[in-house]
Amino acid sequence: MQDRNRDTNKSINLNSIRKNINFSSFTSALMAILLGLIFGFFVMLFAKPSSALEGFQLIAIGGFRRLGDVFYFATPILMTGLSVGFAFKMGLFNIGASGQYTIGMFFALMVGFNLDLPGGLHWIVGVLAGMIGGMIWGFIPGIFKAMLNVNEVITSIMFNYIGMYLVDMWIRNSSVMYNSNMTRTNYLPPSAQIPSLGFTGTNVNYGIVLAILIGILLYIILQKTTFGYELKATGYNKHAAEYAGMKGKTNIIITMMIAGALSGLGGAFAILAPSGIFGSSMTYEPVNIIAANGFNGIAVALLGNSHPIGIIFSALFISHLQRGGTLSALVGYKPEIIDVVIAIIIYFSAFAMIMNAAIGRFIKKRIKKEDTDIIEDETEEMDTIDASNNNSKEAE
Repeated sequence: MQDRNRDTNKSINLNSIRKNINFSSFTSALMAILLGLIFGFFVMLFAKPSSALEGFQLIAIGGFRRLGDVFYFATPILMTGLSVGFAFKMGLFNIGASGQYTIGMFFALMVGFNLDLPGGLHWIVGVLAGMIGGMIWGFIPGIFKAMLNVNEVITSIMFNYIGMYLVDMWIRNSSVMYNSNMTRTNYLPPSAQIPSLGFTGTNVNYGIVLAILIGILLYIILQKTTFGYELKATGYNKHAAEYAGMKGKTNIIITMMIAGALSGLGGAFAILAPSGIFGSSMTYEPVNIIAANGFNGIAVALLGNSHPIGIIFSALFISHLQRGGTLSALVGYKPEIIDVVIAIIIYFSAFAMIMNAAIGRFIKKRIKKEDTDIIEDETEEMDTIDASNNNSKEAE
């Protein structure tokens, strides 16, 4: 009897593991990270065997030495990750996050250099301007997709180049913004800089706090509101959503505008940050290169499975690896080695769901087998009891 109870409890435990974890996005990301780090170590071992272990340790834990930088560099990729992930929920691929990021940054610079506002208001207006700039740049692919059914991947990726070239041209032609001696923008006035969080020698500021709050707000909108339900329903099946009375075209435009606004905020948070060097600020160099933070946001969204809370942790983790990756140069590795490690992690994230599904099926079969064994044991026990009762009656 005790054995039967033990088997039953074991079956229940396995079933609860399968249901509670359900080999979800969290376990998928965790498996991708572990496999990615293992393969990344082998890459480092192949590149420079003598320093592989030390270099890997720097990548794995080096970010803890530079927490302020981890938070600062996580802020823009968190926002672009939320942008890409939010569009994914709608069934759209916002590959134009880089252009929206750059336009948002430019709008923030315009406010920073051209408006004379009080310190407590100046940076807030700059952040809002960045949001509006990104929203405008997201609206254009959205309107093309909704009204003309033009693939958003094509339009948004082309607007990356358009936005980058326009911003570089506008900055070079602005005597207020551009400093030809430095070949980059001038330093922003202190009133336009987001207040620092107080980490000595780093750029970390209240932007990371706002970014995390925005991620939580997006989670509430997507999971707890009718508007979020409509967006997700449209993403799952546009035709069914329209048949149910939802405005599919309007939702497409709104989604791309919100995604653009999030990327624009990322650009504003990055450029309006205070510098770790006293009296300076972050600057922008117009060198006709698309902002990498937009594409890093795609990796963040994929690793976080497009879930707002998952994207928050994903951005912090990738920023942590990047800060550690820069330290690996101390033992002879090029900084690009960390891009290889991150790329492997993202690559494995595509396979992790398949592996999780396979493990889930294995546990499900194990549960069924144990349930069958329990039923057979109970049947045998009942037959034994019946036989014993029959023998007792015959003896009487």
